[in-house]
Amino acid sequence: MPQLKHTDSDNFFLLCGPCAIEGEDMALRIAEKVVSITDKLQIPYVFKGSFKKANRSRIDSFTGIGDEKALKILKKVSQTFDIPTITDIHEVSDATKAAEYVDVLQIPAFLVRQTDLVVAAAETGKVVNLKKGQFMSPESMKHAVQKVKDAGNDTSTTLSSQAWITDRGTMFGYQDMIVDFRGIPTMRKFAPTVLDVTHSLQQPNQSIGVTGGRPDMIETIARAGVVNHVDGLFIETHFDPANAKSDGANMLHLDNLEGLLNNLVAIRQLVSSF
Repeated sequence: MPQLKHTDSDNFFLLCGPCAIEGEDMALRIAEKVVSITDKLQIPYVFKGSFKKANRSRIDSFTGIGDEKALKILKKVSQTFDIPTITDIHEVSDATKAAEYVDVLQIPAFLVRQTDLVVAAAETGKVVNLKKGQFMSPESMKHAVQKVKDAGNDTSTTLSSQAWITDRGTMFGYQDMIVDFRGIPTMRKFAPTVLDVTHSLQQPNQSIGVTGGRPDMIETIARAGVVNHVDGLFIETHFDPANAKSDGANMLHLDNLEGLLNNLVAIRQLVSSF
């Protein structure tokens, strides 16, 4: 990805932005802030935003502002700040549509075993970010990565790899998630590995049909990921999480991002010195 900056800084890379694209102004506001922070700290940065949300508990949950409208906003973010972007896809037809606007196609955790979807993403030639299913072992993710390679989308260097794995936690009972940090070195054998800090702190399947979360634990989980040599971090952020239209319960307030990243970069430098 030619727009990916600071790749020689020996930092983790960052996938960061709102859960969903709610509008142009909010997307540009968040991107501008994160770009400023990551440039200062020399963190390779990819803007994240879902152009639609298909995995919803209730039929009245927010799903998006319109596919083309949201994708055009993602393109504008990329052009305005000269940064790469990432978005989720949910159907085979989404792959070619989204690939016209973004640099990385993300396969949601619930769908990562859907062969047709993974292959369709790989065939676009874009980087494919494979979220580990909450029900899957770290070892099983090698097969998802192999699908991307077998579809003809295969390079091997870390930040230009055409497949990434993202761990977003494993189900613990019905309404909680845990991160098993033993999985990081395992998955790094297959592909660059990202820790999804905010989704791993979700508390899904609540009786009201709205997912809960533990944003107070964001720094705890992120620090542990960096200590254990994760290649990238995934953090959803918003300037008003309480009123975000999706996943507000587990997002990081944008005002807290710089302090968190400062601490994580310091930890990364310390760990790299060993």
